[in-house]
Amino acid sequence: MSLIFDRLRTRSSNRGSARDTERGTERGTERGTRRPAAAPGGACPYSHAHVHGHLVPEEPPEPAPDRPSTDRSFTDPRQAADFVRQFHAEQPAAGAPDERIRAVLDEIDRTGTYEHTPDELAYGARLAWRNAARCIGRLYWRSLVVRDLRHLSSADDIAAECFAHLRTATNGGRIRPVVSVFAPDRPGRPAARLLNQQLVRYAGHPGPDGRWIGDPAGGQLAARARDLGWKGGAERFEVLPLLVQERPGERPAWYGLPEDTTLEVRLSHPGHPWFAELGLRWYAVPAISDQTLEIGGVRYPAAPFNGWYMGTEIGARNLADADRYDMLATVAERLGLDTSNDRTLWRDRALVELNVAVLHSFEEAGVTMSDHHTESERFLRHVAREERAGRPTPADWSWIVPPVSGGLTPVYHRYYDPVDPALRPAFVAREPW
Repeated sequence: MSLIFDRLRTRSSNRGSARDTERGTERGTERGTRRPAAAPGGACPYSHAHVHGHLVPEEPPEPAPDRPSTDRSFTDPRQAADFVRQFHAEQPAAGAPDERIRAVLDEIDRTGTYEHTPDELAYGARLAWRNAARCIGRLYWRSLVVRDLRHLSSADDIAAECFAHLRTATNGGRIRPVVSVFAPDRPGRPAARLLNQQLVRYAGHPGPDGRWIGDPAGGQLAARARDLGWKGGAERFEVLPLLVQERPGERPAWYGLPEDTTLEVRLSHPGHPWFAELGLRWYAVPAISDQTLEIGGVRYPAAPFNGWYMGTEIGARNLADADRYDMLATVAERLGLDTSNDRTLWRDRALVELNVAVLHSFEEAGVTMSDHHTESERFLRHVAREERAGRPTPADWSWIVPPVSGGLTPVYHRYYDPVDPALRPAFVAREPW
């Protein structure tokens, strides 16, 4: 069940990550109706499409009236009431929503915001995954493990629980989808942020010849970490420290990732022994950490979440993209391919072998990973389930179709429900301080 979480932020896939040389926890000072096949490269247009829960009575009880949003309200009362209605509609055991809506609106009147119940938080986080239009792995959205850590706001506590998140998610290689939700923003009290794009990323270092050592996408964070006192080296696969900023304008604290938090897989090829000599590897858990989780108008800026990888994320993007590890020419040379012109399709052939190596290596290591053919079939099962529940499945075609052999997968040959950028709950790009 690949979530393709490392493509939620940008089309160019993961961005770097790397490991503190001390290997410790040192702190620095711091609905989807079927339609004709889409044209190649086409994507669904954006428009409004609200998601409502299944099991909604045909004539629901009259809801409590919304109160108009005011400038004094930190949390929008309408968003809060909409979420409570959806939660109660999809969770019949919760009963009618009227009383809860009144309580939430009263709390917003008094304090500017409100507090989710544990059940609301857990379901809201799962809905955010279900609503992720760029994610192909939503079939298992109900299985998301939600860690309620809203009582924690200090950098030390957040770092410690991020490491616990990685241990829980790694699960000896049987990757679990997990989200850890820390303190929300409150009126006059913005909550802490994680500055890393992922909990685990590889660093990038500019070399003396102008070429990058490691992952160029991890260069900016590596430079900032060094400014904070991290003694990063110049390794190709060096795990970045975790940077946590408690308040706007404060100097971030940095923490080296303990050894047991970062499972990495060394890459080999089933038919080419020389492939292991390339020294390639990748980490097991893609845990996005620079998104804000929004549920019913409440914003959780520190809410790292993960699924497991689909092989193409590593083999066709992270290791293959020219602005990442750029390995296609090297693989093609070792394969003995004619690289004199594009018509030999040397890039295509090298790309396939690189992806074969990634899938083979993760399987040999006993680490969960899906292939793009299997995941495409699973996504259409998800679409069918949502149709039976009376819900649309918003999806961005250009992100759902895999970056390798897209036309060979069933997700290619159809359109999807339009994407509403205002749909909530959702994981969204974090607003700058």
